[in-house]
Amino acid sequence: MPRSACVIVPTVNNPIELAITLDCLIEQDYSNLEIIVVGPESDSAKSIAHELGIRYIDDRGSKNRADACNIAINESESDIIFFTDDDVIVEKNWVSKLIQWFERDEVAGVGGPNFAPLEDSTFWQKVIDVAFCNKFLTAGTNYGKRGIGGLNEVDQLPGVNSSYRRDVLEKVSGFDDGAIGAEDVMLDYRIRKEGYRLWTDGDAVIWHRRRNLSRVRKQIRNYGLVRTLAGNRYPELWNWSHSLVSFFPIIVSTSFLLFCGGVINSNNISVESLIQETEEFGILKSLIILQLPILIIIFNLVAWIGALFGASPSKNLLTIFFSPLVSFILLWNYGAGIIHAKFSLITGSSTSQIDDRDREEIG
Repeated sequence: MPRSACVIVPTVNNPIELAITLDCLIEQDYSNLEIIVVGPESDSAKSIAHELGIRYIDDRGSKNRADACNIAINESESDIIFFTDDDVIVEKNWVSKLIQWFERDEVAGVGGPNFAPLEDSTFWQKVIDVAFCNKFLTAGTNYGKRGIGGLNEVDQLPGVNSSYRRDVLEKVSGFDDGAIGAEDVMLDYRIRKEGYRLWTDGDAVIWHRRRNLSRVRKQIRNYGLVRTLAGNRYPELWNWSHSLVSFFPIIVSTSFLLFCGGVINSNNISVESLIQETEEFGILKSLIILQLPILIIIFNLVAWIGALFGASPSKNLLTIFFSPLVSFILLWNYGAGIIHAKFSLITGSSTSQIDDRDREEIG
């Protein structure tokens, strides 16, 4: 008899996209599979799930994904538990592709990459996907990691495309209670800390709708915030790349101010004149003005090369060309989120916690 599997789909007020996701899950080619939707009792998703013969669990007023998933874990009995979101398109062999790896004892959890749907995405959503999958500028994330053939060991699985042994989840007591974000990061850290190993299968792709630019900006700023707070709870989760990104808004702002100041002080002399007349205006003043365009050129080159070698299926001449703009927005807002979190931790403000316990207890 095949291992029993369960797919948990947390949802809040997203009935149209959820219906598409559930249709995909119903068509899975793995037989011993249960699908569980967890969300608010009053959500219209409940009737959609019931119409499709899918189990719906009340999230008991949960205000975050972590608590909702923990409730579903506790009310399920399957050997292997999958997690995804309510806005994905799933290939019919997704479950069977991942569950086969649990035949190996060293596999505690396994996931795969996620990309924007090719036929159901706007131009800018495809550009966002290309930027998310940038080989260099998002090297520390799980977006678009394909690995090199078969199974590759990783430190973290993307929450939208992940699966775990039940006994492993029970060993670490599931997701951190009340986690307002980065719940998948913290879960995987605690799993690895117990000596278990996580893996990715680059062929087990999920198609995940990207938000528009306005929503992505807010999403990434929040990622920077919660990722920093997660690093405060578990210091080992913080590394040099996070510190580097936190300086991005500062570097950009400083460079822009220096450029403006240099231009004003040079009485609107052109860059060409500054280069030719360095004795009169000084090499330093020339460099102050030249540093901004030089940084812009370097950033664009890195972004273009990283996009070219990234794994996004949405890569083409236009999406790669515009990807530096999105990469800039991602880095600026992620850095801003980190700075916000650092300031909150220093001041002890109400946003200095990674869980949703009573904020009146803080400070």
